Order: sequence, then C-alpha cells, then structure tokens
Amino acid sequence: MSKLYKPLPVITDKMQALEILKNGNHEDLMLLPLSLGEYFPDWKFAQDICLKLAGSEDTAIRANAVLGLAYIARTRGLLEKHLVKPVILRELRENSEYRWRIGDSAEDINKFLKWNLAYKSLNV
Repeated sequence: MSKLYKPLPVITDKMQALEILKNGNHEDLMLLPLSLGEYFPDWKFAQDICLKLAGSEDTAIRANAVLGLAYIARTRGLLEKHLVKPVILRELRENSEYRWRIGDSAEDINKFLKWNLAYKSLNV
C-alpha cells in the first residue's frame, strides 16, 4: 500500500478543534495538533490542545502533539516553557517508539525559541 500525501486540514475554528478533540478518530487526533500548530491564530489555544493530546495513551498521538508544539514555535514564535518543557522531557524518557520525532521537535523548539531543552538527551 503506497502512502499518498494529503495536505493538512486547515482548522481555524475553536469549536471544530474541540469537536475533533472530543469525538475525532485516530487519524483526526493525529492531524489535529499539526493543523493547529500550522494554521491556528491563537497560539495559546493551540498549545493547550497539544498539551491535552500529549496526555493520550497512544504513543503516536503524543509524539504528534509534541510535533504540534514545534509547529507553534515555528509559526508563532511562542510557547510557555514551564508547561511545555516537562511534557517534552517526559516524552523523551518514556516514548521510545517515537523518540526520534520528539527529539527533532525539541531541536526545532530550541532553534525557533532559542531555548536549550533536553540538551543532555539530544547530544548524547
């Protein structure tokens, strides 16, 4: 089965985002943090949804939630370090299946926000 590239859905409405968060299927929940990070005008709302998704039992959804945070860092240049840092550090420790994606996301956040998250973990 070949994978077909599809552009991210453009989600810019809070009610739509909350509906997906509440009732979305796996694919919807995988794409939600990416779309919010890329397109959503309210960075704080997008960050909060990504942090909620980072609490999922599904490792892939958690990894995409961290990637969504990296998208917010790139597109908006803002994140709340005291909320984001513990999530990224936890995922680097516990989410071995997607550690590569989480590490790349942490490096992007460091680059765009001039942070120094997980320096030891990323430079081993």
